[in-house]
Amino acid sequence: MSKWFKNIFILIIILVFISAFSSSYSSLNIDNLTYVLAIGIDSSDDNKLEVSFHFSNPIPAESSASEKSSPIINTVTASSLSNAINLVNGYQGRQLNLSHCKVIIFSEEIASKGISDEIYTLINDTQVRPSANIIVSKCNAKYYMNQIQPEIENLLSKYYEIFTESSKYVGHMPNATIGDFFNALLCNTCEPYAILGGINKDNSKTNSTEASDFGDNSNNDSQKDYNIKANDSSVEGENKVENIGVAVFKEDKLVGELNALETIAFLSIRNKVNRFLVSVPDPLNDNEYLDLYLTPKGSTSVKVDTSTSSPYVKIKCDFTAQIYSMSENSKYLSDDVLNAVSDSCNSYLESMFLDYLYKTSKDFKSDINGFGNFAAKNFTTTSEYEDYNWLESYKDAFFNVQVNTSVKSGMLISES
Repeated sequence: MSKWFKNIFILIIILVFISAFSSSYSSLNIDNLTYVLAIGIDSSDDNKLEVSFHFSNPIPAESSASEKSSPIINTVTASSLSNAINLVNGYQGRQLNLSHCKVIIFSEEIASKGISDEIYTLINDTQVRPSANIIVSKCNAKYYMNQIQPEIENLLSKYYEIFTESSKYVGHMPNATIGDFFNALLCNTCEPYAILGGINKDNSKTNSTEASDFGDNSNNDSQKDYNIKANDSSVEGENKVENIGVAVFKEDKLVGELNALETIAFLSIRNKVNRFLVSVPDPLNDNEYLDLYLTPKGSTSVKVDTSTSSPYVKIKCDFTAQIYSMSENSKYLSDDVLNAVSDSCNSYLESMFLDYLYKTSKDFKSDINGFGNFAAKNFTTTSEYEDYNWLESYKDAFFNVQVNTSVKSGMLISES
């Protein structure tokens, strides 16, 4: 009898191994899948969607190290995103796999109409990673995808994976993900936002961007460098795509855009930038500006007073800064001068933050800063907070900003 049980046990082990390895020959075999790197969504006629899929195209093994992969883009018109995926499955003869999808791109036109259906559909797909970035393109999403030509990276997948890293040390765009966008749609303490994308139009000679209220106070060229958005920069190169600014949403609809300077303010308040460069008025030379590299010193302090129907938001930021640009005869080594530069920087940043905050409150009526999380602490119950209706009250908010900056010359030489 024991021998009979032993044979049964061996047979079961064999069947388990056969079933485990047979899956490699199923329809989910890697050779039967098509990996999507990016999805572009545009509006079409009759309330339909025009959906573009950017596929990976591996470089052949015999190719040189400098050879780049050419893009493969399929476009389909369908009534929904799910139907678009199904149609391309049939066209490719392979099943689309979204587990490597790094970016979802919406055209400005469709974003202004509302994108909640598409966001919910993508989040409901277990293959889509919450870390996939959301971009709102100022041009057609398909055209945006066609213009992506990375100059440094040979693989498009690598470019899509790392392009948001500059948000940490430049601050001209956020690292906006579909996971954060979805959470903002559901919560009652903040509003969604996305990366603002566009095509470089080579406006180096005729760059006439829409300046923010703060930027309009000066005609200095250094300020124009910060008043740009996607489509506006003067950078020339093989890659025609640029991502500068923030696309601001009210619920699921696009309501406005932030330029580079306003994006720095946004990321600073949310503690999402490690360092950034700004140009502040030179206290020693009228109509001249100094380039300062600022590093946040700790997290931004935010306090919200909800004792009245008009919220009062108090913000405190501390920075260390180094002077990056100066003329040959500059006198930026003495303590008195450095203190004057610090005062100038404080005044500049306070005005910058206030202009940005009132723009989100009065113009966009959208709390992309997440101040509602701080306001909620003032209420003992969830119902009390809901009755206050933070997202609607935000448009009546008032702000106070205090900035403290410690400026160093940044020079390796010293006065004798």
